[in-house]
Amino acid sequence: MDILFVAGFAPIVPDSARGHSFYRDALGLPLLTNAENPDYIAMNDFGGVKHFGVWPLADAAESCFGTRTWPAEVPRPQATIEFEVASVDAVDHAARELESRGYTLLHGRRTEPWGQVLARVLGPEGLLIGLSYSPWFHEKD
Repeated sequence: MDILFVAGFAPIVPDSARGHSFYRDALGLPLLTNAENPDYIAMNDFGGVKHFGVWPLADAAESCFGTRTWPAEVPRPQATIEFEVASVDAVDHAARELESRGYTLLHGRRTEPWGQVLARVLGPEGLLIGLSYSPWFHEKD
């Protein structure tokens, strides 16, 4: 596996208003509201990371499991981190590598509606880990 960089990080908040209040208001981060999903606030090109967002738990559940409720039998994550790889095929390779080491994927390679390709697993501490290919990070100027 050849990780290129951290593609994104987002604390997963059960209460969007409290998350917005803390990250945007209390910390003063320049997070913008997403027109398609006003509960998701984010900023791109923040120094040190390509993307930072505040992701509602219901959205994370829908992305991983296709339901707006996080399954009770799966530890609830507090944050997600996405590790960028070089290609769509590399997402599959990285996912298979984790499975070969005994880790259970929450889901295999999947393309999100915004075009990002991911496979996800829970880390041993409960962090939601994405193995990611984001086409816009690979476009040449």
